Amino acid sequence: QVQLVESGGGLVQAGGSLKLSCAASGRTFSSYSMGWFRQAPGKEREFVAGITRTTGSTYYGDSVRGRGTISRDTTKNTVYLQMNSLKPEDTAVYYCAASPRLGRRASDYDSWGQGTQVTVSS
Repeated sequence: QVQLVESGGGLVQAGGSLKLSCAASGRTFSSYSMGWFRQAPGKEREFVAGITRTTGSTYYGDSVRGRGTISRDTTKNTVYLQMNSLKPEDTAVYYCAASPRLGRRASDYDSWGQGTQVTVSS
């Protein structure tokens, strides 16, 4: 398995931006597709963005499409999520996850970070 540690969360005003980072260690980073999920209190975990392990192709959930960008630096074993034009409804704990296959479901991923809190004030 791969170990994941997220960072970069915090408090931001509506309309602002944040860049989350996820550092991976353990098994070879390039063996995994990576994803970002989020979970707000009382809600299910929601897919935010993903990046494939082979080509680095990206795909996004409806709630962040056009406002979020996922990227990776394979030399640093790190994946990023840049979030712009943040809204109060983006408030959630954001999780990084790794999967040996491509997917949008939480069940597709078998390694998870501890999460980082993002709070957007109105």
